[in-house]
Amino acid sequence: MSAESTRMRHYRLEPGRGLDGLTLQRREVPTPGRGQVLVRIRANALGFRDLLVMANNYPLPITPGVVPGCEGVGEVVAVGPDVTRFEAGDRVAATVFPRWVDGPFRLDAAAQLGTLIDGVLTEYAVLDEQGLVRIPEYLSYAEAAALPLAAVTAWHALTAGQPLRPGQTVLTLGSGAVSLFAAQLAVVAGARVIATTSSDAKADQLRKLGVDEVIDYRRTPEWYQVVREVTGGMGADRIVDSAGPLWKSIRAAALGGEIAMIGYWLSGDAGAEPIDPELLFNTGAVVRPIATGSRAHFEALAQALTVHRLRPVIDRVFAFDQLPQALAYIESGGGFGKVVISHD
Repeated sequence: MSAESTRMRHYRLEPGRGLDGLTLQRREVPTPGRGQVLVRIRANALGFRDLLVMANNYPLPITPGVVPGCEGVGEVVAVGPDVTRFEAGDRVAATVFPRWVDGPFRLDAAAQLGTLIDGVLTEYAVLDEQGLVRIPEYLSYAEAAALPLAAVTAWHALTAGQPLRPGQTVLTLGSGAVSLFAAQLAVVAGARVIATTSSDAKADQLRKLGVDEVIDYRRTPEWYQVVREVTGGMGADRIVDSAGPLWKSIRAAALGGEIAMIGYWLSGDAGAEPIDPELLFNTGAVVRPIATGSRAHFEALAQALTVHRLRPVIDRVFAFDQLPQALAYIESGGGFGKVVISHD
């Protein structure tokens, strides 16, 4: 490497200051240690989660000066001693929780990229080989960047508990990235998909993804009643609740249905009405909190995507030095799909 090529750009974050706490800095390209690989990051994805982290309004503590970002993909350019899973040239994605390899989520796996430990909004990142997954060959780096958080969460939401069977009804709330991935995955699984959204334009886009029924939750606040009507009174077998309020999802659930509760802190009205224990008991619904997913979830997702050749919905692509503008765009709302940072 030349003297200039041994330097890299990376962002640092002082939480609680919003965009003002974000700075672009330079440092030497790091060297991987034992069991680690050096990844040239090619693309990142962003979401509302990143705004919460910057505001220090996130369920996990934020380390001052941390490199932000939990969604990054790139190319392995060097490996440290004893690395066996990857070699130079492999196309990989970082897992959001690099210590969560498989099994149930545990506190000892709670170190999340971009919060407790340095993330991937950087040109080069040293990552543990156990926290990496190969990305599907048919996807570009920009497309693959959309997978680590939203797609893995959607996969986990649909595969936890009882298997999703063809002909069952899946309800997704809102048109955020997790809901979009859940709708796409449910469609290829042969499910009937119902989605809620906030505009005719988004409704049209959802139908293009294969969604069978779309309900405008602004025009119809009692959307759970419509869900029961269009299912002949049965309700939805699986609900991916990333918008809340939870009590409405319970009212929309089929007898013995399953509700994946995601990002409860994102919705200001998530707890607007207490949950009626009698309603929950009579519905027999299972409410399951979903915290992204493990490496095993990601690897299974990658296999499913490769079989069905699904492509993520990308809203807009920004350059690496346009990170503040990308975050401001997310804060403005109204997008449809993932916002991506390209390093090319």
